[in-house]
Amino acid sequence: MVKKLFIQNMVCDRCIKVLRTEFRTEGIELLEIELGQIKVYIEDVSQYECLLNILENDGFSIIDTPEKRLTENVKIELIHILNRLPFGLEERLSRYLSRKLQQEYSKISKVFSLTEEITIEKYFIKLKIEKVKELIQQQEYNFTEIGQMLDYKHLNHLSRQFKNETGMSLTDYKANQKNCRHSLDKIV
Repeated sequence: MVKKLFIQNMVCDRCIKVLRTEFRTEGIELLEIELGQIKVYIEDVSQYECLLNILENDGFSIIDTPEKRLTENVKIELIHILNRLPFGLEERLSRYLSRKLQQEYSKISKVFSLTEEITIEKYFIKLKIEKVKELIQQQEYNFTEIGQMLDYKHLNHLSRQFKNETGMSLTDYKANQKNCRHSLDKIV
């Protein structure tokens, strides 16, 4: 039987690679895979239970409600934005999400806030700060360039947000050389 499943915490290409490899090892036929969802051919109950064990052992879970599915789709869209640097949205984030998810932003925002107990905007700031940390550790760009890639109009704005989220300045973070990054699926 073919099953389409929506998967929580599937936030990067490595997640896809891990699931592909583990499903192949266990003989589970993977028909399609993309961030947040898979389509598999399941032969019997034991194979489905094996699939559930793989997901659980790798920190994933099946999304079982429309609200959680919408929330996960918001997260995936925000991560897609950050993977395209410089991302410079051509429209407001609210319009972008409404267009991509084909729903009113007020509904998207309300569901996300209720599900995650944080607004989309605050969540996106947290994602951006994690991206800043990644870019600082790569040591390829200065702070101004990082700010520009992440669509900050002024370096001061980035500096304030970074300090509010991490408790340290950009310079202190760079000098510290500690990996204080959080995995994207652990942001909230």
